[in-house]
Amino acid sequence: MKTKVRDWMTPNPITIDAEATIIEAIHLLKEKGIRRLPVLKQGRLVGLVTERMLLSFSPGKATSMDSWEVHYLLAKTPVSAAMNPKPHTVGPDAELAECAQLIHDRKLNGITVIDETGKLVGILTTTNALEALIWFSKKYQG
Repeated sequence: MKTKVRDWMTPNPITIDAEATIIEAIHLLKEKGIRRLPVLKQGRLVGLVTERMLLSFSPGKATSMDSWEVHYLLAKTPVSAAMNPKPHTVGPDAELAECAQLIHDRKLNGITVIDETGKLVGILTTTNALEALIWFSKKYQG
């Protein structure tokens, strides 16, 4: 019936290592056309970083630093400095409706999906939830 997270999540999401730099994360997001990256350390989920987090981590326009200095700073700063160290997680067998409610109530853009061993297996984004809504709407239209 396609009511579980596993039915709609993006499996094997693109990730980044906790030791990677903010510049590397920004480039990866742009290259892959995505907005969030699960952060791994030794293969385990240790956080989540979004495009917004990375851009807000950058010094503002009011800074006295020139663009080279800003780039140098971001090229030396690990992504772990900008990430959310406690992202929302669910299991692949969680009910889609409950996760959609969580995304709505907490104003999230995605939830990381981990299996019973703690391994990252996917990510459920608002886009995935909308795909499910479209599917269910078409299925039950008549």
